[in-house]
Amino acid sequence: MEGMIEVSYIVLCANDTNRTVALSDILANEKIERAIKSEFAKGIRNISLSLSQPADILIKTDKEIHTFQASKNDYADLLELAEEDARRNKRIKKGCEGIELVDIVTVD
Repeated sequence: MEGMIEVSYIVLCANDTNRTVALSDILANEKIERAIKSEFAKGIRNISLSLSQPADILIKTDKEIHTFQASKNDYADLLELAEEDARRNKRIKKGCEGIELVDIVTVD
């Protein structure tokens, strides 16, 4: 196969987080409740917070997406090539060892 592909990846670290928290759990926290009331209902008494519909909040580590180009013939080795690119560009630091492929796009 002739041509190139553009590969996007992120570097995974040991201290990365990816959690889902229910908004009802957040509102149940007294400190959060007081902060919301003081910001949006200043001077108003006898109010309560409630949800009109259930909602979740995703808490995750922001990651920078890195890209490189490879030959279409190297498709089977893309993960290995991404790791080499990360090492070559010194993107792998202490506590960061994994690579996750995000996107693969054909470039003509």
